[in-house]
Amino acid sequence: MAEQLLRVQNFNVSGDGFGAGEGQSLERPFGHADPGAMFAWCGATASWPMRTDPGGSRGLDDYLTRDYPRNIGAEIMGRGKFGPQKGPWEDHEWQGWWEDEPPFRTPVFVMTHHARPSITLSDTTFHFVDADPATVLAQAREAAQGKDVRLGGGATVIREFLDADLVDTLHVAVSPGVKLGSGSRLWESPDELRDRFHLDVVPSPGGSVVHHLFWRK
Repeated sequence: MAEQLLRVQNFNVSGDGFGAGEGQSLERPFGHADPGAMFAWCGATASWPMRTDPGGSRGLDDYLTRDYPRNIGAEIMGRGKFGPQKGPWEDHEWQGWWEDEPPFRTPVFVMTHHARPSITLSDTTFHFVDADPATVLAQAREAAQGKDVRLGGGATVIREFLDADLVDTLHVAVSPGVKLGSGSRLWESPDELRDRFHLDVVPSPGGSVVHHLFWRK
């Protein structure tokens, strides 16, 4: 059986290394960051799943967008990617940013210190787990049934898995022209990961981001 990889895909950061800004709220999932500026590269592609008009770009940006769901059997995310609530769950009626049709279509493991019962929306089931990265990864791999596991973010969760040496591949899209100054930080420099990963740096054909492609040495 092929190895089950833990993959970070299409994760967007600012030029100074932040995946999201401060002040996350229901109205602003990325805090003071402008997601339109950081996600424009994938939204312009022909394969962007929410595209409603024909056309869109081809090439590397489109390939990375199209590759996003390939061979993914489960996802791991931090609580902040599920929603803006902090502390004990006070509102079980609110079930995440995506309403009734989450885009994941796999089991999702939400890392939180405040467990709650699993919920199923369409073809996605969210499990809320209070455990260390290795334990959560083991649960996700079992649920993935031989497929790979996506580590969806945010930046704090990705760092936890990097620090535990559990990540196999990363694709990070850096927006050089966006500076946030504070928030949830992935790195100060991508060079921090060169001791454990090979790295290819490829400018986006559209010019708005620089793709950083890491794979384990």
